[in-house]
Amino acid sequence: MQILIIGSGGREHTLCWKLAQSSYNNQLYITPGNAGTAQFGTNLPIAANDVNGIVAACITHHITMVVVGPEEPLVLGIVDLLAANELTTHIQVIGPPKFAAQLEGSKSFAKAFMHKHNIPTAAYKEFSKTTFDEGMDYIKNHTLPIVLKADGLAGGKGVIICGTHIEAMAEFEMMIMYSKFGDAGNKVVIEQFLDGQEFSVFAITDGKHYKILPIAKDYKKIGIGDTGLNTGGMGAVSPVPFVTDALYSKALQQIIIPTIKAFEAENMEYKGFVFFGLIDVNGEPMVIEYNCRLGDPETEVVLPRLNNDLLEIFIKLGEGNLDTVTIETASEYAATIVVASGGYPSYYNVGYTVKGLTTANDEATTVFVSGAVQEGDNVVTTSGRVLAITSLASTITGAVTKSKAALHNVSFEEMYYRTDIGYEFE
Repeated sequence: MQILIIGSGGREHTLCWKLAQSSYNNQLYITPGNAGTAQFGTNLPIAANDVNGIVAACITHHITMVVVGPEEPLVLGIVDLLAANELTTHIQVIGPPKFAAQLEGSKSFAKAFMHKHNIPTAAYKEFSKTTFDEGMDYIKNHTLPIVLKADGLAGGKGVIICGTHIEAMAEFEMMIMYSKFGDAGNKVVIEQFLDGQEFSVFAITDGKHYKILPIAKDYKKIGIGDTGLNTGGMGAVSPVPFVTDALYSKALQQIIIPTIKAFEAENMEYKGFVFFGLIDVNGEPMVIEYNCRLGDPETEVVLPRLNNDLLEIFIKLGEGNLDTVTIETASEYAATIVVASGGYPSYYNVGYTVKGLTTANDEATTVFVSGAVQEGDNVVTTSGRVLAITSLASTITGAVTKSKAALHNVSFEEMYYRTDIGYEFE
């Protein structure tokens, strides 16, 4: 098979790593890819949001399957474009069409979807520039803390939790009136704060049947002890000890199954991954957000624990036989530590040479590249999150310890990582 993977992060490197293990004969292309994905296939110099360029690449390279990594091409309608072109209509795409991708691309759309289908989530109201004054009044009378969410895509940084009304009003004004998050903040969802422990559930679905992948938890804050600014994710663990059978059963019956049924009821033609960002509030699971693809860095702990042939799952999905798949999960725990550029998620430098990548890998540890490219003989940093180091062990603490040990072999200028991933499970 000729497979095209869209994206350039640690998630895409992990997908390549997993698909390369398949018993099926396949050739991988990645657009645009990174230094890690180049180990398994051919990187194509096409941006992930260049949907027309991607369609052209699919024709040129006779692609038979497309796996969409990041959210932006889904929101831009890559699935619809491939389906509409007579030269690409045969391609199986792992990802939902544009209409369904609004579940991630628009917070207000997702909230309305959950409200309509009685899926538990935080109470909310949405505001735009035309209702700015109403929004300010709403904030003044809102209980604290207050959660502000940019309606559109903001690279995982569009959520702000405010501890005072003054802070919330200032942030609301920055988002609506001064475009703090660009067009993503043209509409803002103001939401009830939910206090509890978060966890991530990933499903793959054909819009009717579904299979649950290993459960994970990521760490979004930049600082030790979950402090500081939100990031795209500074680490992850799987499985999650506090997700009991009872909590999982509630999530399945109250959230996951109703969501899949709603896909069918809404004629969403959903074929791909769905991420349930959940929170345990006094034993009751509630939805924080949907994503329409695999998360990053959760992919780096989920796929290493998946014993199935991932490509076989994709093929069964395309054939309409997903219900015949039995998910096989490794018993080991997985822990990922993300290595970032100093200053991330604010200002940071790039262009530094990464040293020691090959010596950091062993039987229990794999280094996935998130933001670095090959330049001659060197691997050079290109973004805020640079590496994701994943290890397997019999405990979370053991897995974290192995990833930390591997970090001693890797270096680049101004590198930063959290030393406390999995701290609450020690």
